Amino acid sequence: MDKRADQLHVYFLPMMAPGHMIPLVDMARQFSRHGVKVTIVTTPLNATKFSKTIQKDREFGSDICIRTTEFPCKEAGLPEGCENLASTTTSEMTMKFIKALYLFEQPVEKFMEEDHPDCLVAGTFFAWAVDVAAKLGIPRLAFNGTGLLPMCAYNCLMEHKPHLKVESETEEFVIPGLPDTIKMSRSKLSQHWVDEKETPMTPIIKDFMRAEATSYGAIVNSFYELEPNYVQHFREVVGRKVWHVGPVSLCNKDNEDKSQRGQDSSLSEQKCLDWLNTKEPKSVIYICFGSMSIFSSDQLLEIATALEASDQQFIWVVRQNTTNEEQEKWMPEGFEEKVNGRGLIIKGWAPQVLILDHEATGGFVTHCGWNSLLEGVSAGVPMVTWPLSAEQFFNEKLLVEILKIGVPVGVQAWSQRTDSRVPINRENILRAVTKLMVGQEAEEMQGRAAALGKSAKMAVEKGGSSDNSLVSLLEELRNGKSSSN
Repeated sequence: MDKRADQLHVYFLPMMAPGHMIPLVDMARQFSRHGVKVTIVTTPLNATKFSKTIQKDREFGSDICIRTTEFPCKEAGLPEGCENLASTTTSEMTMKFIKALYLFEQPVEKFMEEDHPDCLVAGTFFAWAVDVAAKLGIPRLAFNGTGLLPMCAYNCLMEHKPHLKVESETEEFVIPGLPDTIKMSRSKLSQHWVDEKETPMTPIIKDFMRAEATSYGAIVNSFYELEPNYVQHFREVVGRKVWHVGPVSLCNKDNEDKSQRGQDSSLSEQKCLDWLNTKEPKSVIYICFGSMSIFSSDQLLEIATALEASDQQFIWVVRQNTTNEEQEKWMPEGFEEKVNGRGLIIKGWAPQVLILDHEATGGFVTHCGWNSLLEGVSAGVPMVTWPLSAEQFFNEKLLVEILKIGVPVGVQAWSQRTDSRVPINRENILRAVTKLMVGQEAEEMQGRAAALGKSAKMAVEKGGSSDNSLVSLLEELRNGKSSSN
């Protein structure tokens, strides 16, 4: 009997944005290491970001491949080459991009009719994936790129609408029904939650929610020990199946894999390592705000001034897509000379996992994107929290109030990928960085973060909570495949 006829075949359809694509590709690689045949569907330009890694896995015997279909830039009214959400620069472009994702239904369905996979794992933004899977009689697993606390919180917001019962944007309310007392204000939620009037996004968000609620279940890049109460809440109160299989970044074992995760670094990994190797353990703070943030020159100036005054060793990733790229407009006079040897500035993409995992790194200033949060947790480093948009204010609550490994910088308003209208001042940045790196409280946070880092690594090892969760999911999918044959 042909062994391949029995082999489970799973399709992965990652949303074209770094925070979705990177973890879902890592997840696909984990599936293939468990003997699953894996097909990742994306566009040619996005495929180049991880094709080297996939080729390497194939050489080691993984049954994993990429199928590509063109991105409908022209049909969507987007410039040629705008195939990733990170390439959009205005809310109008973002809207066009999200609408363009609906044009993938036909080519993906055609691929699936040819390949007859047993399951489809698709990003939330592909709401139609649940319909295609139903048509083909296979389960669709939803992946929305975040953890379980935010997913549970959004569910409670939808059900109880506490944000509509307060008088002002800044008045705090408790989100009812959650395992922990979590207070939020409307200013920290996206406009969709604050203003219940219909917007162009309203029907799309409703479609996402319908697709998530009718999917076979959810698969998350998290681990049980990180948010046990929310694993339970999602299963028992929200009433949906969920499998936690993270942190998926830990499937990158060697330095080459860690440095190539996402795209090529602007500074070679060797230069980063050489610089870090000259530093004392836990002495360096790493500052990075993810792949989508756009900071003003005023805000960059405040950060630079605080770092100069902090006396801390640091690596600072400054994205080239800042709203003002003219360096002299924001960099304090003589800044690079003054911090020479003490600070390393990377302009562009950085090998984040490699930097966080280095023993010299002792803290992380982050926008609280879920991937960055998990990478910080996995490396055992405490964090300064600087949320911007998406679900990041909920992630801040997890780090600061529940895990107690975070120091808030003081952001009070949700701001769609950019810094708030009023820059966070240098005093607040300096205070948070110092609290994270110096003194008794810093040492206690370091201890808690180190323990969490060990739990994260154990979770993905054989017999760990995430490994067991993945094995049980694959078992369920195999049973479903054999009963439908």
